[in-house]
Amino acid sequence: MKIEMKNISKSFGTNKVLEAIDLTINSGEVHALMGENGAGKSTLMNILTGLFPASGGEIEIDSEKKIFKNPQEAEGFGISFIHQEMNTWPDLTVLENLFLGREIKNKFGILDTKAMRKKANFAFEQLGVKIDLDKEIGNLSVGQQQMVEIAKSFLSDLKILIMDEPTAALTERETERLFSVIAGLKNQGVGIIYISHRMEEIFKITDCVTVMRDGLVIDTQKTKETNVDELVRKMVGRSITDYYPPKNAEIREIVFEADHLSAEFFKDISFSVRSGEILGFAGLMGAGRTEVMRAIFGIDKLKSGTIKINGKSLTINNPAQAIKEGIGFLTEDRKDEGLVLDFSIKDNITLPSTKDFIHHGLFDDKTATTFVKQLSERLNVKATDEEQIVGSLSGGNQQKVVLAKWIGIAPKVLILDEPTRGVDVGAKREIYQLMNELAERGVPIIMISSDLPEILGVADRIAVMHEGEIAGILAKNEATQENVMQLATGGQ
Repeated sequence: MKIEMKNISKSFGTNKVLEAIDLTINSGEVHALMGENGAGKSTLMNILTGLFPASGGEIEIDSEKKIFKNPQEAEGFGISFIHQEMNTWPDLTVLENLFLGREIKNKFGILDTKAMRKKANFAFEQLGVKIDLDKEIGNLSVGQQQMVEIAKSFLSDLKILIMDEPTAALTERETERLFSVIAGLKNQGVGIIYISHRMEEIFKITDCVTVMRDGLVIDTQKTKETNVDELVRKMVGRSITDYYPPKNAEIREIVFEADHLSAEFFKDISFSVRSGEILGFAGLMGAGRTEVMRAIFGIDKLKSGTIKINGKSLTINNPAQAIKEGIGFLTEDRKDEGLVLDFSIKDNITLPSTKDFIHHGLFDDKTATTFVKQLSERLNVKATDEEQIVGSLSGGNQQKVVLAKWIGIAPKVLILDEPTRGVDVGAKREIYQLMNELAERGVPIIMISSDLPEILGVADRIAVMHEGEIAGILAKNEATQENVMQLATGGQ
């Protein structure tokens, strides 16, 4: 199958998001699509798969003009889109999610559960993962949910597969398995459009790369004929000389302490964070990093242990109490836990600090608007204005809104769970710089990251978890990828 998108344009009202886009996708080719958040990558793919109509231009598939009315029609034609934000129903089982809208029935019109289970197990075998088909998908980790989304695409007669940040929530092992699956699909003649901000992935698995910026295609070339610096320059319109900006914060007294914390998925967790310090948390998926932070924030219940801020023991039974005590928590799942997608940017940012804008019983809208504008400008949120609905923003800009929300409470301690997931290289550096500025103001930061180069480049110390316990805490000068992975896998 050969897809040619010719002179594609798209506007939402007066906001032009795509202009004169030409893109060709060939069978048996892995084609990278790169660009900053808001460059128009996902919008272009949504037009291809029938989610949005184009404002202009045409699409040809094998030299015939084609417009899909909806994504289901595109899937029926062999074009599958795995979105960055997962399209799952948390209260349904894995099996029910896989076959929603594509149920297999026998000749009597009754659901053929046996056939569906067989097909589902075959899809997971291809991915090299084992997931309980009867488990509610909401009880799976983000990484496991992503694998379910990927498995869906194997249920149809696949000809073109679009993957938007598919490895964002995957472990290294799951990522390597996915790359081998992509290689197998490529050999079978499947064309793959691979949207990613991870440079190492682009150079490892793709054949050619198209760079987009501000709704335009800047260039398309063979991957082996370019390099990281050239791609970054084309993506952001400038060179980024230092991916991890230097941190100048003075590390002072202990602010946050966790002593012997235990719960269902972790035990005997003890660590402290000092004023101006960034403490990284590394470990394999399922090691318990996120679960520890959820318990500290009052989402999940602690069985034992104490939490202290500035020497004072705290009782935190819910997030409202955590916020009151000055704890901010950017969760790894921004869509379901970090944002109210139907609310505006302003409503989301002011949500945890609403009380600060109430004067004489009335909400001070003017002050709130000024506050939100300042934060949005500082974080470089790309939007029409502060009233824009958050659900209409790109993934990276949504992440910036969540970050702005927690900065807005002036936190005593800030917990960031995968803060740069799905964020482009320019925005990543902005987030690192912002973390440094907060640290310079004395804010202790706890950062979970599955990106080892990131955690080594940003953190002052790294706590490594293995199977629900802290296997070791490394100082910056003794932390390497090798010894972090050794601790993460149970070595000493």
